[in-house]
Formats: sequence, C-alpha cells, structure tokens
Amino acid sequence: MLRFSVSTPPERCFSLLNSCSSLKQLLQIHAQIMISGLLCNSCITDKIIQLCTSDSIRAKHQIDCINHAHRVANFYHLLESSSWNSVIRAYAASNSGSQREGVRVFLDMRRLGVRPNEHTFPFVFKSCASFSGLNEGRQVHVDALKHGCHLNVYVQNTMIHFYGSCKKLMDAYKVFDEMTHRTLVSWNSIISVNVGCGWFYESLELFIKMRNSGFMADEATMVIVLSACAEIGNLSLGKWVHSQVIENGMVVSCQLGTALLDMYGKCGDVNYASLVFNRMFHRNIWTWSSMILGFAQHGFARQALETFREMMTHSIKPNHVTFLGVLCACSHAGLVEDGQHYFREMEQVHGVKPMMVHYGAMVDMLGRAGRLKEAYDFVTNMPVVADGVLWRAVLSSCNIHDVNDYSGVSEKVKQKLMELEPKRSGNFVMIANNYAEVGMWEKAEDLRSKMRNKGLKKIAGESCIEIAGTTFRFVSGDDSCFDCSDIFLLLKILDLHMKMNRIE
Repeated sequence: MLRFSVSTPPERCFSLLNSCSSLKQLLQIHAQIMISGLLCNSCITDKIIQLCTSDSIRAKHQIDCINHAHRVANFYHLLESSSWNSVIRAYAASNSGSQREGVRVFLDMRRLGVRPNEHTFPFVFKSCASFSGLNEGRQVHVDALKHGCHLNVYVQNTMIHFYGSCKKLMDAYKVFDEMTHRTLVSWNSIISVNVGCGWFYESLELFIKMRNSGFMADEATMVIVLSACAEIGNLSLGKWVHSQVIENGMVVSCQLGTALLDMYGKCGDVNYASLVFNRMFHRNIWTWSSMILGFAQHGFARQALETFREMMTHSIKPNHVTFLGVLCACSHAGLVEDGQHYFREMEQVHGVKPMMVHYGAMVDMLGRAGRLKEAYDFVTNMPVVADGVLWRAVLSSCNIHDVNDYSGVSEKVKQKLMELEPKRSGNFVMIANNYAEVGMWEKAEDLRSKMRNKGLKKIAGESCIEIAGTTFRFVSGDDSCFDCSDIFLLLKILDLHMKMNRIE
C-alpha cells in the first residue's frame, strides 16, 4: 500500500501520477498526497487536474474525472487560470449533457479571484452554446469586455458560434463586423450561423464575399455551403460548389461526402448522389444513411433497401436516420409487413428509440396502403402524444381512400385536429375542402365562417422552379410577377392541347 510523508520527494509523486491508468488509482494516490500534506505543492495539484481532464483516464470515467478536477480546483484556491481552463474545456467538450457545468466552474473561478484570460472565454462560450444559454453568455461577454479579451480572434469566433446557437443572428453579425482581424474560422462561423438561422441565400453571398476577400475554402466551408444549397434545392449552385471541391483538390472525406450526398438527394439528382457514394473510399453510418434516405425519398425503394442490406453486411450499426430511410422506402413500395418488421427491429434489435418522424413514416405507410383503421389505431396507441402532422397524414389518406368516410375514421381525425390545433388555418381549410368534396356544403360554410370569426386566413401556397440557375417563385393568387400574361397564355394552350388529345 502507498505511504507518503512530507519528506517524500515530488518526483516520486509525479512518477506515480504518470503511471496512473484508472480513476481508482488516481484517487488512491491523491488520498495519500492529501494525508501527507503534499497538496500544497501547486505543481502536483496541476498534475492531478491535468490527468483528470486528459483523454487517457477521462475516456473511461468521463464525468467522474471532470467532477474530481472541479473539486480539486475549488479546494486549492491558488491555482493558475490554466488549470481552471482545463476543467472548463473538459466540461465543454463532454458529450454527456454536463456542458452547463463549465459555466459553473467559470463562476467558481471568478468568485475565488482568479483572473480569466483569452484561453478561458472560448471554452465558456462553447459551454453556453451547448445549452443555448443566452443570458449566461451575455454576462460572459461583458466579462470578456472588462478583461480586454473581446478583441481576441479566438474569443470572437466562439462568440459568433454562441450567438448563432441562440439564434441571435444580429448579435453574431455585430461581433463579426467589429472584427479587425478575421480568419477562415471566422467566415465559417458566420456562414454557419446564417444557415442555422435559415438565411440560406445570405450564407451563399457571404461565401462569395469570403472568396473575394482572398480566403481559400476548406472542408468545413464546403460542408456548410452544401447544406445551404440542399435547403434551398438549388442543384446548379450545388454542382458548382462540388466543382470547387474538385478544383481545389479536396479529399472527399466521410463528412464532405455525406454533405454532397445530402445536397444531391434533396435537390432530386439521385444519380449524382449514387455516383459520389460509389466513388467514396471511406463511409460511415451517416454516409450510408444519407444514400438510403436519398433513394427512399425519390421513390427508389428497391435501391434503398438493397443499400441498407449491403450496409448491414459491413457490420455498421444503423441509427435513426437509417431507419427513417428504410421506412420511407417500404412506404413508397407498399411493403407494409416489411415496414412493420423493420419498425419492431428498430428498438428491439438495434436499440434505436423511435422518434416522431418514424411514427409519421409508419402512418404514411399504412395510409398509402388504405389501411385507415390500422393507421388510426397506431396513432392512438403510440407511447408519445401525436402531433398535428400525424393526424393530417391520416386525414389525407382518408381523403384519398375513403372520401365518404364509410370507415368513420375521417370524422374522428377531424375532431382530434380541431382539439389539438384550434387556431391553425390549414386544418380549417383542409377539413372544409373535404366536406365540400362530398357535398356537405353547410358544414364547409360553417367552418369557413368560424375561420372568419377567429380572424384566421388561409396561407397562400407557393412553388418554385429553377431554370438556367435562376429560381423563380410563384405565389397562389399573385399575378404581379413579370411575364405573367405569357405564362397564363401558355397554360391555356397546354390545357387545350390535353383536351384535344382526349378527344382523339
């Protein structure tokens, strides 16, 4: 058993600490250090904190190690800021939901009079960003101003990320605009914030501005920009970004390859997605899942299920995205029994807990097959409360397969929707149209009267079309767009042509 005394040389302590391979050993050595009174040696204390926050021991006992480091820092008040920074960084980087503790460590550090530096604030802002702690982050921002660290580029980069995580786009822009020195990370951060806040076109404009400022895009930049292209469905722009990847000689890693697959899939070019997928040397679960989902969403059910089976032969564990693609594929192919089988296996075999999107895929599957009572029973027996999206999916299936409501499901779903979302105008319109379709004019008019009395308005439908790289947006009822008369004339000609073909 270990026995230390005041006369024990520090070198002996360091040697034993360096040989630690578990938290249990570290705690035993630490106990002897405390008993012998050697804890007054700040170098030994720093070494204990370093071990607790390093990957070697922390990998096995992550939170226990970091918590112990926090207790040591609180016990020994005269530590340098670097030790406190290590504890904050460890909490911020943890993936067990304890990131908020990083802010608590920062507060303890300030309470004990330890002065933070430019290495402290990036970790604190990262902690605040992890739980969208806007109020906490604003106070940290003020503290950074007081200590003159707000002009440090690393601090500013993490501030942009923090405000973006809290959806405070203007605050992120304010930090970015006030930067006297920007790095590629600065540009990536502000572009990512725009994408996260739904400002997709603005993010692409920033990408062009970044290039014009002399910055060369890296893999992270391309992943962010490709996600923006995917969200707006601009295939031409997505292909141009892909060409930049090729021109810059970038290696298509798992992350970049997955971003390309996601972009091509969401933009409707599954052939290009398949080409990228087949040329990738390394694939992870997200790569496979993205390809499966891309096939499934565009009706290539057989290819989606074949890709899933191929993935399983590579011993890759499926996740929630994988099963979303598999269930969508079964839905499009009408494979209800197979879909039910995969849904059961999802949690029982693979340990993936179903989310609302998976329940929605099952409802869509049953609804497409016309199994309306099964769909209704499935929704009512779910372990989670169904949202309006699921009930609207059931109602849409009723409108297709049982417009006269012989099954009685439609009327029940209508009541559920009106109870769940009494102020959603789309529900009123959908139900009123259903009543009108079967000739129940009084009920349809009654619903429209209720809409008017509640001040609800129908949201205008819109559609987009991309021609020669330019996206044209059309809103229902808006005839103010350019060349509108020519478009209407062309539609009338096409309508006449279809009628003539029917006569022939």
